[in-house]
Amino acid sequence: MTAALPTGTALLFIAPAAVLFGLLILYPMATAVSYSMYSWRGTAQGEFVGLANFLHLFTAEPYRTQIPRALGHNLLLFAGAMVVQNSVGLVLAAILHRRERFRRLFQVLYTMPYLVSPLVVGYLWSLLLSPLFGPVNALLRAVGLDSLAQPWLGNPSTAIWVIVLVTAWQWVGFPLLIYGAALGGIAPELDEAAELDGAGPIQRFVRITLPLMMPIIGTVSVLTFIFAMEAFPIPYALGGSTGAPAGATDVMSLLFYRSAFESGSSNAIGISSAIAILLFLFIFVLSIAFTRWFRRNERRLLG
Repeated sequence: MTAALPTGTALLFIAPAAVLFGLLILYPMATAVSYSMYSWRGTAQGEFVGLANFLHLFTAEPYRTQIPRALGHNLLLFAGAMVVQNSVGLVLAAILHRRERFRRLFQVLYTMPYLVSPLVVGYLWSLLLSPLFGPVNALLRAVGLDSLAQPWLGNPSTAIWVIVLVTAWQWVGFPLLIYGAALGGIAPELDEAAELDGAGPIQRFVRITLPLMMPIIGTVSVLTFIFAMEAFPIPYALGGSTGAPAGATDVMSLLFYRSAFESGSSNAIGISSAIAILLFLFIFVLSIAFTRWFRRNERRLLG
């Protein structure tokens, strides 16, 4: 039986991480909360205004219109990631788990976009989808599908879906690796026993594999939600800081960026800090709600 570490020794081990967490997370967060409750004249702090900056976001234009639109696009990114990215990642992980040959090769290939900077990925896709010289439209015209060739990033009805698909394409390697590791941790005897009882591959996957993977699926889903709500590089690369065209690709991080650096408002620090705190609270509350929901389902499926 392993003896517990003395309290002083344990604190010594966690002290470096606690100091970094305090300096890089807690201090900036507390500073942002403080900034959001003051009026500003440029970089000069004015009087204490309490929640006035937050009320401004919901009562004054353009924020009253832009915040619901940007938040809706963030939620659409999350839904797209769950439907496309995580589902495809789970299917690919299950296929590769049963095929040892070339497994590592395909894992590396699917993971490579995830390792590239999202900003670089966004700019590369903006070139691929260019209506003037992009190979995507050129290929569609070459095979006789001229009606499908269009300015993908210039059309408000398609631009946000391009961002959803490009984001899912880049990040599919993340759930693939996590799900692959989880599948490797499931005892093969369970699957073999079910096969001997006459269960087919789909039945075994749905009745045995999925319930055992619920803790990992819950973790990946919560992380996907956080990443989607914080999305910035790909929307910025494909739609610019204004969320072009006509705000069709706007997200909360772009709204924060515009408010802080491009609005020209004397109270830019107060308003942008309020947006940051609002986004943090939204992510924090829903992440806790999702985590509890997944845990209840885990207990129901495994209990």
